[in-house]
Amino acid sequence: MPELLLKGAIIGFGATALMDIWAFALHILFGEPKPNWAPGGRWFYHVGRGKVFHDSIGTAAPYAHENALGWTGHYVVGILYGIILAVLVGPQWFAGPTFIPAWILGIVTIGAGWFLMQPGMGLGWAASKTANPRKVRLMNFAAHTVFAIGLYGTALLLP
Repeated sequence: MPELLLKGAIIGFGATALMDIWAFALHILFGEPKPNWAPGGRWFYHVGRGKVFHDSIGTAAPYAHENALGWTGHYVVGILYGIILAVLVGPQWFAGPTFIPAWILGIVTIGAGWFLMQPGMGLGWAASKTANPRKVRLMNFAAHTVFAIGLYGTALLLP
């Protein structure tokens, strides 16, 4: 079991890194905003103090290290998702990884953003209070598909 958990953590880290590379590529190639995990860090900070939902995370009390906490939280969640996949598919999947289980998990994890983090930050359910909810949802779908590719691709690289 420890080896399975370690493999899960590795694929989660690799998938999260690929997702970030994807986001920076979108910034460089298409002018999309750079990843900014400071608001997420502020949200994680307040969640740790018992407040999950905010009208606007921008008006919540700031935290001195919110950018670092945001990036750390982002990677911790990605690693946890990798561990969840590893536990669900078992060690046999690592002997011959397939994309579909990784993709299913990647798509399911969009729900955490749509129904917990985005409304928690004041962005509405599934980004409904943003300027362009359809675009945000499409970008979430694309990013989590890239995350799934990262889970699968990292698993292929493991011995």
